[in-house]
Amino acid sequence: MSESGPTTLVVGATGTTGGRTAARLTAAGHRVRAASRTATAVPGARPVRFDWYEPATHAAALDGVERVYLVPPPGDSDPSAVMLAFLRRARDAGVRRAVLLGSSAIPEGGPAVGRVHRALPQLFDQWAVLRPSWFMQNLTGAHPHADGIREEGVVETATGSGQVGFVDAEDIAAVAFHALTDEHAPNAGLVLTGPEALSYDDVARVVTDVTGRRVVHRRVSPERLRERLAALMPVEFASLLAELDRAIADGAEDRVTDTVQRVTGRPPRAFRAFLQEETRRRG
Repeated sequence: MSESGPTTLVVGATGTTGGRTAARLTAAGHRVRAASRTATAVPGARPVRFDWYEPATHAAALDGVERVYLVPPPGDSDPSAVMLAFLRRARDAGVRRAVLLGSSAIPEGGPAVGRVHRALPQLFDQWAVLRPSWFMQNLTGAHPHADGIREEGVVETATGSGQVGFVDAEDIAAVAFHALTDEHAPNAGLVLTGPEALSYDDVARVVTDVTGRRVVHRRVSPERLRERLAALMPVEFASLLAELDRAIADGAEDRVTDTVQRVTGRPPRAFRAFLQEETRRRG
C-alpha cells in the first residue's frame, strides 16, 4: 500500500501500545516515523533514535512530522519536565496534532502524566489524551503481574476486592489510530476500558479456567507492595503504583465506558476472549 497523508511520529514504537499503533498506521498507508532508544526497525515505518532524556535526538525525530503519539518515559514519576520541553519544540517544528497516552487513574492536572495532560490543550489545537485502564497485557507480557503468574501461580496486589475495567492494548491502539487520523481530533480526555470490571480474584479464576493452571490472588498491603516494587523500579514510581492499588481497593477503577465502541465502531474485547487468544497463540 502506498503511503499518504502527514507523517506521524510514534514515540515508543516498539512498546505495548506504540507498536500496535504504528502497525495500524502503516497498514492503512500512513507515513510513520518509529521512535525508540535504539532506532529499532518497525515494519513499514522509518526508524529513528529517540530518547526523552537526550534532547539531541529530538530534532531528527521531529523533522517533517505533523502528528505525534506520545508514550511517557517509563518509570518516571514526574515526566512533565522532559515531556513539556519536547512538546514545545514539537509545536515550533510544525506538529499540529498530539495524542498522549495517559492513565484512567490520573486525571488532568494530577501527578505524573496528569501535568502533561493539563498542558496539552494550551500547546496544540488538535489533541487527545487516551486514559486507558489497566492493560490486559500486564497479565501475560513483560510485567511483574505476568511474572508472578508464570513463576508462582500468584498475582500479588494491594487492590483487595476492588475492580478494574481491564482493556486490551489492541483496543487502545485502535482508538489511538482514530485520534491521530480522523478529520477532527477528539480534543478531549478519553477513558478507555474493556466491557467489564473485574477484581484480581476474578482475574485469577479466569486465568485458572482458561489455562488449566491454578492461579491465586495474593492480597498484600500497599506498604508491602511498595517494598517489592522498589526492588524493580525507582522508589518514587513504586510508591505511585502502590497508591494506585490503594485507590482501586477504594473503588476508583470500578467502571466501564463506551469509548472504544463509540470511537472505533466495535466493542472492546473481554478479558476471557483476550486470554483464550493469547493461550492459543502461545501454544
